[in-house]
Amino acid sequence: MRFRLLTAFIVALILPVAALAQSSGGLFGDTGKTFSISAAPQYPVPLSVATLSFLSNSLALANATLAVSVNGKSIYQGAVQPVAVTLGKAGSITNVAATISAGGTNYKQTLSIQPQDVALIAEPISSSPPLYPGKSSVPLEGDVRVVAVANFRNASGQVLNPTALSYSWTVDDTKIADSSGIGKEAIMVASPLQYRARNVSVAVMNQDGSLVGGASLSLMPLDPSVRVYENDPLLGIRYDRALSNTYAINGSEATLYAAPFSFPTTSGAPLLQWFLNGSAAQTGNSITLRPTGSGQGNASLSLVSSSGGFSTATINLSLSFGETPSFNLFGL
Repeated sequence: MRFRLLTAFIVALILPVAALAQSSGGLFGDTGKTFSISAAPQYPVPLSVATLSFLSNSLALANATLAVSVNGKSIYQGAVQPVAVTLGKAGSITNVAATISAGGTNYKQTLSIQPQDVALIAEPISSSPPLYPGKSSVPLEGDVRVVAVANFRNASGQVLNPTALSYSWTVDDTKIADSSGIGKEAIMVASPLQYRARNVSVAVMNQDGSLVGGASLSLMPLDPSVRVYENDPLLGIRYDRALSNTYAINGSEATLYAAPFSFPTTSGAPLLQWFLNGSAAQTGNSITLRPTGSGQGNASLSLVSSSGGFSTATINLSLSFGETPSFNLFGL
């Protein structure tokens, strides 16, 4: 009975050691020394360059030599140092073999890199004028929809359905479990605070975990602003020339158009309030000014655009009217 108990105790001590050796299989040389090989970035993109690094807790790498081959072709021989490897197109496999020679013994390690194409697109929920050729900016006190566009291919070049992939989202080092899962290609992220940044990343993989890719981006909010343009009866809104400081009303009336930029629109469009000589005139994007009486005069026009508690912007114009416009030789 005592012999059986002693045997069981010895087996319990040996099993963990055997399991550790199995998990590190192929990393050991004849004398039990080992090294590790890693590639950066973590999620390399197709047709890019990955940097291989080599580490060891037991080998004196400073006194060792390194030989690296890619897909059977030697690309480097010399001292142990980081080595750059050129990757192929999406889904293609780059097989790396590294051999470190130290103390008369060779130690070999292999690594396979299969790049996948993942891009993140930020879609700020913010204001911008109609037909604005630029992109909406990240608003203060608003939200941004971030979409992952995954172009996954297997080794034969076959494209995988993006809705069948698994997406794992991380915002500022916090994993967002509710927004992660199969087919969850988008996430809604709150805008960062003023003068702060918010980092969003995603890890994408197929269902068996054999293909992995990822991407990240940094969101920076832009202070809201408002621009005022002349709405010409013939040319339309003159987006090519924003008004500032002064504006002369040369005819019987003039219509101005206000365009708010980078205001959060999660709860609706921003409020635009016009003030004429300090008094509230009207709300909305447009205002039509009609001077009355005869002679020349001046007035002040202000516009306040707001959305939420902190997203506000103001513009002031000094108006003049009753002046005779000047003409050039062509009557323009």
